[in-house]
This record gives sequence, C-alpha cells and structure tokens, in this order.
Amino acid sequence: MKTNQIILLVVGIVVISAIAYMFTAAESPEAYVEKIEKERERQFKYLRFNVESPLTEDQKRNLQTLTFYGINPEYKVKARLIPIENKKVRQVPMTDGSTERYIEHSFAEFELGGKTNKLLLLQSVSESDMRNFFLAFADETSGRETYGGGRYLNVRQDGKNSITIDFNLAYNPYCAYNPDYACPLPPKENLLTIAIEAGEKNYDK
Repeated sequence: MKTNQIILLVVGIVVISAIAYMFTAAESPEAYVEKIEKERERQFKYLRFNVESPLTEDQKRNLQTLTFYGINPEYKVKARLIPIENKKVRQVPMTDGSTERYIEHSFAEFELGGKTNKLLLLQSVSESDMRNFFLAFADETSGRETYGGGRYLNVRQDGKNSITIDFNLAYNPYCAYNPDYACPLPPKENLLTIAIEAGEKNYDK
C-alpha cells in the first residue's frame, strides 16, 4: 500500500471515530431528565438538612418538597457570547438596600419564545475561574408563578464564543425562603419580556 493511501486510510478512521464519538457522547433524553431530577433532589436535601440552609428549623421540619415546572428541553438554549469590551465593576443592588460588586463580563444572546433575547452575564470580583458566571433574571412569570425578585442560574462558558443556558436549572435566591437574607436583584438588562416556564416555582411557605 502506498504512503498516500495509508495516510488517507488513517484520516478516514479518525474522521469516522470522531463522528461515532459525537453520537455516542450525546446525552439521551432520559439521561438529561435524570440529571435535572438529581440536581433538584440535591437542592431539596440542601435546604432540608444542611446547616447552612436559609430555612429556619421550623421551615426545615415542614418542608416536604420544592415546586418546579416540568422538565422541558426547549428551555436549554445555546447562546452566543457577546463580549463587553470595556468591562466595568457594577454595584448590584441587594434586597436589603446594600450593594455587591460584580464585573459586567458579556452578553448572552439566544432565541426563545419566538424572539431574540439578551442577558447580561456577571462575574464575581472574587471568581477564580474566568469561565464561570452569575446570571440573575426575571421574566413574565415573576411575581406570579415564580419568585417576584427573580431567579438565578450559575452558568459556565462551554465554547469559544458560546455558552449553554439551561433554565430548567433556575433556582430561587435565599431571600425567597427567608427575608433575613440579602440577595442580588436582576439587573435591568435581564428583565425578560417572555415567560420562562422552567425551573423552580414560588416557595410554598
């Protein structure tokens, strides 16, 4: 076999292996649902049993379950990262009137609800991993089916110019359970005009 034929054969094997890996590594719908359910169970156990839970001891004893929307893969979106060239430190208002410092890092732009949406990604000034971001948002469900002060997501950059936002993992801030806690409010850029019917609903006291 000639050298160029061997090279072509090797390249072909590499390409086929890469394609096979993409298909086998893709998450099945069942595995995705199981992953979300496990995260929700972890969240419940933290609130119910952890000493650092925002719940009072009475709340812990009475907590039977947390309320969520059904798991909907349509609310897992791939967003385009739009960097902010002149990054600034923003004083983010807290629910108790104080402020907390975050870096305005970039915008995440995605299609959902029949329109293009854009959310501001913030980064804690003490964050050591530059691929991790804090996302606080409110939407058309806020104050009705979900907490009026908005919900949170911890997101991580997973591509050179992209990031995955899974609203099925949206969770309530501590102040949704206990008003003694101070929580960052969503920036004005993150007040969505669509309903995000995914993630955690109102805490039933």
